[in-house]
Amino acid sequence: MTFESLKLSESILKSLEKIHFKIPTTVQSETIPLILAGSDVLVSSQTGTGKTAAFGIPIISNLMDNLGDSALIITPTRELATQILKTFEDFIGYKSPIRTALLIGGESIPKQLQKLKLNPNIIVGTPGRISDHLKRRSLALKDVKFLVLDETDRMLDMGFLNQIDEIVKHVPKNRQTLLFSATLPANIIKLSEKYMNNPKRISVGSTFNPIEKIKQEVIKLNDEAKFPTLIEQLNKREGSVLIFVKTKYGSERMVKKLRAEKFDTDCIHGDLSQNKRDRVIRDFRNQKFRILVATDIVARGLDIPHIQHVINYDITQCPEDYIHRIGRTARAGQEGEALSFVSPSESKKWDAIYYMMNPGSKKPAAADDKPRRTGSGQRSGNNNSGRDNKSRRSSGGFKPKFAGQRRRKPTR
Repeated sequence: MTFESLKLSESILKSLEKIHFKIPTTVQSETIPLILAGSDVLVSSQTGTGKTAAFGIPIISNLMDNLGDSALIITPTRELATQILKTFEDFIGYKSPIRTALLIGGESIPKQLQKLKLNPNIIVGTPGRISDHLKRRSLALKDVKFLVLDETDRMLDMGFLNQIDEIVKHVPKNRQTLLFSATLPANIIKLSEKYMNNPKRISVGSTFNPIEKIKQEVIKLNDEAKFPTLIEQLNKREGSVLIFVKTKYGSERMVKKLRAEKFDTDCIHGDLSQNKRDRVIRDFRNQKFRILVATDIVARGLDIPHIQHVINYDITQCPEDYIHRIGRTARAGQEGEALSFVSPSESKKWDAIYYMMNPGSKKPAAADDKPRRTGSGQRSGNNNSGRDNKSRRSSGGFKPKFAGQRRRKPTR
């Protein structure tokens, strides 16, 4: 299937050709025709499968022929909103009459007011800032033809339900509602029944298993061995690296330590100003530095194709976020690698992740599984290419191997 076969407008087809969009992904080929036909859609799909284009392409195709219509896209985070708007602008091109507005916290209110006065066709924002503009009466939603709720499960987890309810009250009832979520628990289904009109359901791939082209590896080790092992791993890997840590302070501390080891790196977390966050992501996208250290603020929505490695320096609190973290690599059909450090204090968190991906399986690690240690003044793993008889590794597919299981060679 090609985009030409999806009966898109000539304008959008030309834009797609310019940015080298040729073959739609599975979620795009299944979703785009339904949206073009006027249906509400309820979509669950793995991260990295092209969901933004799945709703962006048909929306823009419609707006190019109907400039009196508009679309409202609601997302949980500033980063995801910014990413979506950039993707939309890539599809639109420079000379299009379609106008856009980004409504997120951390950005200038006067600047947003100026954009809104131009009656934008595409509005992308977070629930809090959209609600602020509705209260100011600076935002009118009477012409909204498309309402998109992206990463809906995440928005509910973050407590945005009341704000979403209030926003939806301002949107015409004769709209198309497009709801995208990594998972479809009962509260999402209930929400869809409230907001949607006979939605078509689309599910692409398992939402609890990462993309097959991500090679996974696990190293069990003590906390004091983490940083020396990280340096060892960075030295043996090539390409861009995204490192996830638990806290804002930890991300800044990690950057200082990595810079002391002569690595080009920067960090992103929730306490940075929006301008600084945008600059860091822009510089990483343009490969001005190799290693980005981040909290879970970028676990969803960050779409940078050249990320080759994701390293979970700290295991995430929420098992589902593991899938989103490692989904920052192997985007759009490419291959990638994910490495997780698991200390004794994180074993239960890792077990939760393992059971989520392998329901009904036995305990993934033997009780006497000993983690890697590092001696005084020495770095773990300097001999034998970073392997010793106390390290535990796993790779290949989505079922990491642990101590007590027969080791296999990694597969791609």
